[in-house]
Amino acid sequence: MTKRLDGKAIIVTGGTSGIGAAIARSIVAEGGKVLIHGINRREGEDLVASLGADAALCIADLAEESAPEIIIEAALAAFGKIDGLVNNAAIIERSNLKGITPEGFDHTISVNAKAPLFLIQAAHPHLQKSKGSVLNIGSINAYAGESTLLAYSMSKGALQTMTRNLANALGVTGVRINLINPGWILTEREDRDQVARGLEVGWHQNLDRNAIPLGAMSTPENLAHAAIYWLSDESYPFTGSVVELEQFSIIGRNPEKL
Repeated sequence: MTKRLDGKAIIVTGGTSGIGAAIARSIVAEGGKVLIHGINRREGEDLVASLGADAALCIADLAEESAPEIIIEAALAAFGKIDGLVNNAAIIERSNLKGITPEGFDHTISVNAKAPLFLIQAAHPHLQKSKGSVLNIGSINAYAGESTLLAYSMSKGALQTMTRNLANALGVTGVRINLINPGWILTEREDRDQVARGLEVGWHQNLDRNAIPLGAMSTPENLAHAAIYWLSDESYPFTGSVVELEQFSIIGRNPEKL
């Protein structure tokens, strides 16, 4: 039986854990091949080993200007073509107006917005050949964001605008670019961060329904299922889409009403 990504070779940045790893697993499950990018070699090697011959690993720091070329060359060396790019990697640095620094701001923007732009630039000739697609992983913080996620929220706003701008510009080349804005996702990092901030182990099992209306947090696997649609030919010819993946509407929501 034909699978949804049969024969497609896709790059996933920030793919060694969390949302990226879930997307990588789903790509292989749907018949595709995946270049997993990250900075944690041990995690990456373990994930690639679990996925077998349909996965390859590339270690590169997205803050370095050489990273896009390194990642594209690794994908071509592994699979000979590029059918898709998932810009998932992101720095989540907690900072507000008082605490933000120029160095922290530059690092966040470099990884979360600059690197995706130049990865698309480097991948575009190959995506044009394959009539491929780009999926950017944004955040609902792009619309305003938490007060302690100032630089992160700004970077996701830039990613969202870039998605629509490039979709408009590159549609004539046959390359589609879409973005999904996840809400609160229960990744390993989110679990660790909340415990480090003082919540009890298992905190996510006792959340108020105003925070999680359906009673359980969304998972990386939930998000990965949605990502497959935008990477597959099923979503053709849609481009420039910005889709919120959250358990409640972010516009006009009444938190007092379940």
